[in-house]
Amino acid sequence: MQRRNIAIIAHVDHGKTTLVDNLLKQSGTFRQNQAVAERAMDSNDLERERGITILAKCTSVLWNDIRINIVDTPGHADFGGEVERILDMVDGVVVLVDAAEGPMPQTKFVVGKALKLGLRPIVVINKVDRGDARPDEVHDEVFDLFAALDATEEQLDFPMLYAVGRDGWAVENLDDERKDLTPLFELIVKHVPEPTANLDKPFRMLATTLEADPYLGRVLTGRILDGTLTRNMAIKALHRDGSLVEQARASQILSFRGLERVPVDSAEAGDIIALAGFTDATVADTLCAPDVTEALNAQPIDPPTLAMTFSVNDSPLAGREGTKVTGRMIGERLKREAEGNVALQVRESADRDAFEVGGRGELQLGVLIETMRREGFELSVSRPRVLFREDPESGERQEPIEEVVIDVDEEYSGSVVDKMSQRKAEMTEMRPSGGGKMRLVFLAPSRGLIGYHSEFMTDTRGTGVMNRLFHGYGPYKGQIEGRRNGVLISTQQGTTVPYALWNIEERGPLFIGSGVDVYTGMIIGENARGQDLEVNPLKAKQLTNIRTTSKDEAVVLTTPRKMGLEEALSYIEEDERVEVTPQNIRLRKAILDPNDRKRASRAAKD
Repeated sequence: MQRRNIAIIAHVDHGKTTLVDNLLKQSGTFRQNQAVAERAMDSNDLERERGITILAKCTSVLWNDIRINIVDTPGHADFGGEVERILDMVDGVVVLVDAAEGPMPQTKFVVGKALKLGLRPIVVINKVDRGDARPDEVHDEVFDLFAALDATEEQLDFPMLYAVGRDGWAVENLDDERKDLTPLFELIVKHVPEPTANLDKPFRMLATTLEADPYLGRVLTGRILDGTLTRNMAIKALHRDGSLVEQARASQILSFRGLERVPVDSAEAGDIIALAGFTDATVADTLCAPDVTEALNAQPIDPPTLAMTFSVNDSPLAGREGTKVTGRMIGERLKREAEGNVALQVRESADRDAFEVGGRGELQLGVLIETMRREGFELSVSRPRVLFREDPESGERQEPIEEVVIDVDEEYSGSVVDKMSQRKAEMTEMRPSGGGKMRLVFLAPSRGLIGYHSEFMTDTRGTGVMNRLFHGYGPYKGQIEGRRNGVLISTQQGTTVPYALWNIEERGPLFIGSGVDVYTGMIIGENARGQDLEVNPLKAKQLTNIRTTSKDEAVVLTTPRKMGLEEALSYIEEDERVEVTPQNIRLRKAILDPNDRKRASRAAKD
């Protein structure tokens, strides 16, 4: 049977997963009356809630007796580690671009990787039914982007379709009849080459993704490069340097059929399969026949740019909500995550029961913490900090720089430019993007962007869109001013009282309401002034035998400012922590005792 292996790549929210849904439906993968969830490929709870793809997934459709294996890839730069490995499995890419927004940072990031590998792209301009669609301009922008990324003449001569993935149609010209996705199926078959397969060589494949299955154990997915694999065949795994990892048997071979993985007895070169049977082999290892001695070349992964400390929750409320609270459990979970996610680095910290976790960005680390929280873990997490490096030639200190693309209403552009310049960002582009909006492009140090997103949303009244992409390392930009306000710190342990909070409210906005458990050293609000202030949220009103007016008795509290996980992580300072439990997110000082805090502060000044 003929086959094609393709990846669908695009910026977050440009419609990849919805398009794949319709490819599955129109190829007859689902029955006419079958109930299928919207965005069926986003199977993970967090993906559904956030509307983004976090994990790369494989599927396959049968169209006119041709098997088309499709990889749906993440659209966010923080999950770029997934994208880089996946591109090794395919022979062509479909680049999906929004007809109004045009190529965005993530489009640029993934397309650059694909062009470097020599893959010839198919461009699909999606959402052409939008009121602000500008398909012809977007086509020119895509061409300019490919040229800027050093595309070859062959890659620049890309075929293009216009589409509305949600409605399930694609056309070559906007005047053509808008019926179905047949033009896209035909273009994939015609433009993407068949996988090069050598069936006479011994079996070899590169492991590109890893997952744990409760029944099968370790399941490694990848594309067979050479030879044939049969069930129960003796195989081995090699490290990148060619050293032996382990020897095993292919206990289960799984082939992708629609959204399901189906056991098969054999698979051959060109097939994308999932393989069970190994206990130690991991991503980037070569899985091969016993007589193979050379490992396959694996794509290098960009290094982490941010790190956080994950430690045991040592607050007085620890252990009340979570079931997994020990350092050993947290360490094992993090190491398991790092095995499957090669863009993540985990090492034990100098402190007892603490781990340094390095990743690509705040979103990637935030997703990991949220996943662990839902699994019953309790953690104490530090503020994200950037990872500096020394310039190999000059020995100068360098820091990660990001390209930031901001789409904002014209009236808010001045405020955004001002805030970005305070964060040591350099503007590289400013142009109107139609509909009263401006597109601003900056090169900014990652340090300055930590915690900016919530402030950005406030400054733009929730209408701004900010996209970030790792640009490279640049010279250290100097001191960047942090949070200007101090915090309100509880001096007591117990349950908050409305009367006490009513008095504290004068000092600044609160993060908690009445009837909430607090402890000494817990942050309960923001001080309107620049320094921290210790307050007692348990202080009840003194009772006397003198009657008071009813006005004095009725306490009306302002609604507290509730923080989500990402907002909390970006709000805290170096001497503060976020306490994460299955039911609560609390802010606290790293050192809870006020006397110990003062001593540590004096020692730091000295």
